[in-house]
Amino acid sequence: MKRKLLFCFICLLALQVAKAQRKVEFDGQASAFGSYSPDNQLPLFSGGRYIPELNYGVELDSGKAFEFEASVNIAGSVFFQPFDAASWNGNISPYRLWGRYTGKQFEVRAGLQKIDFGVATLLRPLQWFNQIDPRDPLQLTNGVYGLLGRYYFLNNANIWLWGLYGNEKARGLDASETYAKHPEYGGRFQYPVPRGEIALSYHHRTADSRTLVDAPQFEQVPEDRYGLDGKWDVGIGLWFEVSHIHKRENLGALTNQTLLNVGADYTFGIGSGLNVVAEHLIMGYDSEAVGFDNRSHITAATLAYPLGFFDHISTIFYYNWPTADFTFFFNYEHQFNKLVGYIMPYYSPPVQQGIQENNLVNATSGPGLRLMLVYNH
Repeated sequence: MKRKLLFCFICLLALQVAKAQRKVEFDGQASAFGSYSPDNQLPLFSGGRYIPELNYGVELDSGKAFEFEASVNIAGSVFFQPFDAASWNGNISPYRLWGRYTGKQFEVRAGLQKIDFGVATLLRPLQWFNQIDPRDPLQLTNGVYGLLGRYYFLNNANIWLWGLYGNEKARGLDASETYAKHPEYGGRFQYPVPRGEIALSYHHRTADSRTLVDAPQFEQVPEDRYGLDGKWDVGIGLWFEVSHIHKRENLGALTNQTLLNVGADYTFGIGSGLNVVAEHLIMGYDSEAVGFDNRSHITAATLAYPLGFFDHISTIFYYNWPTADFTFFFNYEHQFNKLVGYIMPYYSPPVQQGIQENNLVNATSGPGLRLMLVYNH
């Protein structure tokens, strides 16, 4: 059904572009990667990915335009212990497939797309629709099927409205998966304030609790989520991001989920400029509407420094206070003529609570070293 609706939408748009100026572009990203994690049963990992992308644009009068994007995720990988055991995985799936109509102050986009908003960068309560992992230099994420409309006011305020259908995977810090046969809907209003901006967000979906452990099993659980975020530049960047999620069935401690993030960033005048970002996340789970009987605290920080025009280093730290778990990720990036190379040593605990892990990116526990080479055309 979702593909039929997208096809009809694209056909209606195509009727209006017979005399318009057209532009076609084809590009893509190829990556090869490998890692070594000695604490894992299969310590060696190797793979490759290719994401070809086709863009078609049509410029109309009065600043209006149609745009279409289609891309595919083609990936294969293997975990292995030399001369002993191996586990192979391969996949070909749509990555993006959408059509968009834009004007001077609005846009409407339909199809398989990325939806992302909020002000936090490392620990993200409002990561409702994607799986972006801050440790992934390519920022890969699965998309969602839906319709998104945005209107931009002249004072820089903007409003978002969306409807989703056919998406069943858990996203962001979701406690449960989604019941794909019910539509999701919501919106966001963002308004400028002195030295910054503030925004309200809302989303409704039907959750599926049957994959949860030690929780009541419901195929359909109506869920409402509310978000509030704001960011200011007062010499340093300051922000907060809050999300409260309420399920209308009794799931015990998972009935209500509250996440609060506060953060700051500053670039020190050291050499080429050392950028530091720090965030702290409080997560609470409770049967009561706003309770923190089951809570945890996570602190994250990142440092980024350009060594030159072609070289860049960055590192990310996470610390889980209740479990005393520490996560470390370092990235050295070098720009070649047509390639980008990455060297990434890391350490991850077996359980990484509160940290977004992207299933498009390999995540292993213990110490390790990851190498990656990327070609963009």
